[in-house]
Amino acid sequence: GVLSSDVTAPVEVFGAASRKAWFSDYEVVLISPKKQGYITSEEGLKIIVDNSIYDALELDVLLVPSTYDMSPLLENKDLIAFIKTQSKQTKWLASNCSGAFLLAEAGILDGLKATTWAGGENDLKADYPLVNVQFDQNVVVDNNVITSNGSIISYQAALTLLAKMSSVGFANEIAEGIQWPRLLNAF
Repeated sequence: GVLSSDVTAPVEVFGAASRKAWFSDYEVVLISPKKQGYITSEEGLKIIVDNSIYDALELDVLLVPSTYDMSPLLENKDLIAFIKTQSKQTKWLASNCSGAFLLAEAGILDGLKATTWAGGENDLKADYPLVNVQFDQNVVVDNNVITSNGSIISYQAALTLLAKMSSVGFANEIAEGIQWPRLLNAF
């Protein structure tokens, strides 16, 4: 039930970057919360995954997407444990949309500034009072954690993360390549 853009936007950004010499050491992998070789998005897109949360993984970055009904994921103790474990070894943690609720459930956002889907900030604040919820911000960076709204903002968040992992110049190179600046001037 993942929202397609929460996955496809970062895959496009980091997939394009990984083909550049300056980012070629990175590989994008998709991870399922279940022991199966695919996930199905909310919109019906079947996505083949590389691993599951039950595999031994050494990640540099973990980006957590969202779905409309987060309850089963928030109740998935294995998933929350996976996120906690990865938070201790990754250089960056990120979430798109209501994926912030998973980071909060894992205790990662305690004391940090964070955001979630536009309109969901009050719910995040009520459910996780230790999180310093930011309102009306597309992307929030605090220490090594990036949270964002979802949908098209998933591109902005991925480009922000790419800039932090490499440089603003390299992130701008990828933004130009995927025509992100044209979108900003579309209306």
